[in-house]
Amino acid sequence: MNLSWSHQPLTRRRTLAAATGLAAGALLPTGPALAAAAQYTNPVIWQDFADIDVMRVGDTYYASASTMHYSPGAPVLRSYDLVNWEIAGHAVPSLDFGAKYDLNGARGYVRGIWASSLAYRPSNRTFYWLGQIDFARTYLYTATAVEGPWSRLTTISTPYYDAGLLVDTDDTLYVAYGNTTISVAQLSRDGRTQVRTQEVFRTPSSVGTLEGARFYKINGQYYIFLTRPANGQYILKSSSGPFGPYTMRQVLLDLRGPIPGGGVPHQGGLVRTQSGAWYYMAFVDAYPGGRMPALAPVTWTADGWPVVQLVDGAWGTTYPSPAVPTPPRQVTPMTGVDTFDGTSLKPRWEWNHNPDNTRWSVGNGLTLRTATVTHDLYWARNTLTHRIQGPTSTATVQLDHSAMRDGDRAGLALLRDSSAWIGLKRDGGATRVVTVTGLTMDGNWNTTGTGTEVASAPVSGGRVWLRANADIRPGAPRPGTFSYSTDGITFTRLGPAFSMGNDWRFFMGYRFALFNHATQALGGAVRVTRFEVSTP
Repeated sequence: MNLSWSHQPLTRRRTLAAATGLAAGALLPTGPALAAAAQYTNPVIWQDFADIDVMRVGDTYYASASTMHYSPGAPVLRSYDLVNWEIAGHAVPSLDFGAKYDLNGARGYVRGIWASSLAYRPSNRTFYWLGQIDFARTYLYTATAVEGPWSRLTTISTPYYDAGLLVDTDDTLYVAYGNTTISVAQLSRDGRTQVRTQEVFRTPSSVGTLEGARFYKINGQYYIFLTRPANGQYILKSSSGPFGPYTMRQVLLDLRGPIPGGGVPHQGGLVRTQSGAWYYMAFVDAYPGGRMPALAPVTWTADGWPVVQLVDGAWGTTYPSPAVPTPPRQVTPMTGVDTFDGTSLKPRWEWNHNPDNTRWSVGNGLTLRTATVTHDLYWARNTLTHRIQGPTSTATVQLDHSAMRDGDRAGLALLRDSSAWIGLKRDGGATRVVTVTGLTMDGNWNTTGTGTEVASAPVSGGRVWLRANADIRPGAPRPGTFSYSTDGITFTRLGPAFSMGNDWRFFMGYRFALFNHATQALGGAVRVTRFEVSTP
């Protein structure tokens, strides 16, 4: 069973994601009795994973999330306790949906992998990922293990907007989807084609917009979990089968969230533990960092409706930890040191658009050969990104720049629609470390500023350490600062603080980004020998 999705005021369809009401929920006890129990703290992941779809297979929990223009897309997270998560893989290996995702004559910013669905089919022991791209068509990928390999099973001409995939108890595949008008499609037995589709619910004007479908069958009833972006969650229930009719009930509206300065938890999924307890994993709008997963227990009314358990009238900052079997191992941390050993990138990395795979390699560090001649970082291929850990964290890069060529630009960025970076400029045979701000895009994601150098210092030798510190606490623009070192020990601040904007419309939060591009001619290279994300 699955369900989840996300948004922000206005819908994505209209702006490419509404606001008022009451939160409903039962109160959990507070005080010494609760404090004595093992607890978890929200957000359970303080990184940008939006539009969560969550499920359990055996003793393992899985979740997927939106990634827009980042590649590979649709990360699959894994947990054994619903609290501690790791990135296991990606369901969409490459955004092979057109040249714009290769930065080839066009760009795919804020397109690509939106709210999609992850499901498991016991009959063939296969994981399914389903999502629509650019309102044009729907893609379905499968794998027998979440680490991959994932392969495309089919393309369906109907674009299932904000889809929720259900594997019914009789093994039939259904998809709930839509914006305001909600439909259900039935797929063929092999999942390759659409058998039928039918409108099942039209949202009342008093509610406004509903989208972000997650589809469940619970105790013989069919449920479609829907979000009202970006402040509410509703559920539809049918006792007559997947095609309805459905009745609607509000789950939450304008509920105070667990992140100070952040938004209302919404657009997520329901999951049941091995002991029969239910939880709702939603996300909280928390820009400039993005949308952060939060977890709350759920109970059910006698007539079969879910109720989020509240603490003092709000989504709790802490709750008793889920009662689950002892995990078989610790999950892999989402932060820490990466020396780029092995033969592939670790799954916490995603490229800004598809990379040119002939111009990077790992093994003895990460080698980035220039792949684009441009003065615009937003057009540069092979920019490698890493989510920022909240509420504050620091990325430190050890960089070998001895193979840079004149005109090359390489470094560490705070990347979003308004960006800044610290890095190296090589010109006329000399290398300087610089801080550059003023990289900007407009609301159509066209570049409006390619950056202004605000500080610089000469460097010698072939190695430098670059550092970016990011404060991503929501509620206001927050500072990012840059510094460098020539010995890896003593760091010197370079340039003024950069203000990281907290507007939601880019959807994805700020990321740390490693880049190397040319402004004159290809041929240069840098090698990242160590990357570390640390928290205070």
